[in-house]
Amino acid sequence: MFADKKTKICSKWHQTLRIQSFRLATLTAAVKAPGNAFPPAPTNDNNNQIEKESAIEASHEDQFRPEIRWPDFIAQLFLHVGFLIGIWQVVTLQAKLYTVLWTVILVWCSGVGITAGAHRLWSHKSYKAKWPLRVLLMFLFTICGQRDAYTWAHDHRVHHKYSETDADPHNAKRGFFFAHVGWVFLTPHPEVVAKRKIIDMSDLEADPIVMWQKKYYLPLFALLVIGLPVLVPYYYWSENLWVAFWVCFTVRFTTTLNIAFFVNSVAHMFGNRPYDKNISPVENLPVAIAALGEGWHNYHHVFPWDYKTGELGSYMFNVTTGFIDAFAKLGWAYERKSVSPDIIERRAAKYGDGTRFLSDDCAHRDPVWGFGDTDIAKEDLDEILRRQE
Repeated sequence: MFADKKTKICSKWHQTLRIQSFRLATLTAAVKAPGNAFPPAPTNDNNNQIEKESAIEASHEDQFRPEIRWPDFIAQLFLHVGFLIGIWQVVTLQAKLYTVLWTVILVWCSGVGITAGAHRLWSHKSYKAKWPLRVLLMFLFTICGQRDAYTWAHDHRVHHKYSETDADPHNAKRGFFFAHVGWVFLTPHPEVVAKRKIIDMSDLEADPIVMWQKKYYLPLFALLVIGLPVLVPYYYWSENLWVAFWVCFTVRFTTTLNIAFFVNSVAHMFGNRPYDKNISPVENLPVAIAALGEGWHNYHHVFPWDYKTGELGSYMFNVTTGFIDAFAKLGWAYERKSVSPDIIERRAAKYGDGTRFLSDDCAHRDPVWGFGDTDIAKEDLDEILRRQE
């Protein structure tokens, strides 16, 4: 009985202490509050809001974790190991000189298929091409083996439209390795999948050459990516079949692949930003030389509809521009879109990193994937149409 009485006394004492502590805390808050007004008592709505915020924080902590797509990973591993085997055969003179020259020619020609075809023509619509040139470019692009042109252009438009966000297929903010090769064999971020569904691809869907190559890509891959490069040296100058395979297929394939990957990685990290210092892409001369003019990446992301993908007029550091201009003289390439020097200077003056030493004012525009994007500013669109030739 005495114990029960003692328990009741202690319970009342603790209850009184809690009430006094609450009053003291409320009074302190009131003194600190503006106008010494007592703060409102907590409500269920406030509690619900706190719970919602906690749930959001918890969801942020549970971030997207990519998984390895093992078939793609094994393919990349095979190609890069095969590259080492092929290089060893070249260094130890197992490969004939004609085989090496043939491989270099294929790297260059298929590279033009990427830069002038999949990139500047089909991804950005920066110029138009008559059907003979489109067929030639599709032939050269298919040799490189970097998926079908429709898929290549699809992901590239998403990359430009949502650059450096979760929706960017090879977001450079996720690190060099991911931007260079990791994105090829890792599952894409859900935002990439979502944005792929809404990017406009109607122009390519209406292109019979693009859609034909997409439909028959697998047999074309076997014929033009493996068969043609390997069998030509085997048949015409009796090259060893295995040497032809490792050199003309894996060395060539891996070389063009990594040059393209350098644009996604190196040209987003190492270099100057004379046209917009607030974005990741940079101007990188070595990448421009290796990628036939695709290394002027800061300019390209600011003006993706310019068929030159760079301000420099020299063909030495922009071979692809020379290729397009040559076919323009034949009448096969036309309506080449470019940017006036005034617009370039104004844009660089306001947003560049100062490496171009300009002083004019301008207004930066929303990112666009190329000519045909509805977000191109009207004055820019008028300028593009006026200057195309």
